Amino acid sequence: MELQGKIMMKKDKITSEEKERERITAIISKLSKLYPEATTALNHSSPFELLIATILSAQCTDKRVNKVTERLFKKYKGPKDFAEANKSELEQDIKECGIFKNKSKNIIETSKILFEKYNGQVPSNFDELIELPGVGRKTANVVLANAFGKPAFAVDTHVYRLAHRLGFSDKKNLIEVERDLREKIPENLWIKAHHWLIYHGRNICRARKPLCDECLLSDLCLKFQKAINADKNCQ
Repeated sequence: MELQGKIMMKKDKITSEEKERERITAIISKLSKLYPEATTALNHSSPFELLIATILSAQCTDKRVNKVTERLFKKYKGPKDFAEANKSELEQDIKECGIFKNKSKNIIETSKILFEKYNGQVPSNFDELIELPGVGRKTANVVLANAFGKPAFAVDTHVYRLAHRLGFSDKKNLIEVERDLREKIPENLWIKAHHWLIYHGRNICRARKPLCDECLLSDLCLKFQKAINADKNCQ
């Protein structure tokens, strides 16, 4: 009887794991159909421009960043121009993006390093990218994925929020959330899945007043299902 019990427990565990994989596969499949053209919203024509735009995007909307970079990249043509920029002048050029003093300082310092150490090129290596001023995990992963096509999973506020609501992760630490996403989503879909989650976060699964009644993932969403079950228990 004891052996039979262990076998039953193992079967239940396998069934539970299989169901979870099926649930996640279904989520990814639906997202891919909802947002087939999803890509980065930051306008850029080179890895360097994407790097600068991503630095500017911290606590700022992509729409506003694009408005600023449209004129910024006409004034400053590349790392050399930014490296030689007057800090006060650059601050005014990017003021609309917020945190402009820190951002201008980081952009100038990063541009100097790129010009002097990397011959004006953006490195395509994660460890080298995060050594640049103003570049953290998210920015490095955004550049790796969108400028170089390398498998990377950037976790921004939208991705973090949806990872928890949809049940990809229950971790609070960003690195652990990223790890859970990378483990549960096939590597060849990391780049696309990042954009799918962002699009869904902006359009439906908003931070405030999410449109759960309009969401095509509600039957697969752990947070939504828990809320429904809680309501049933209260009746």
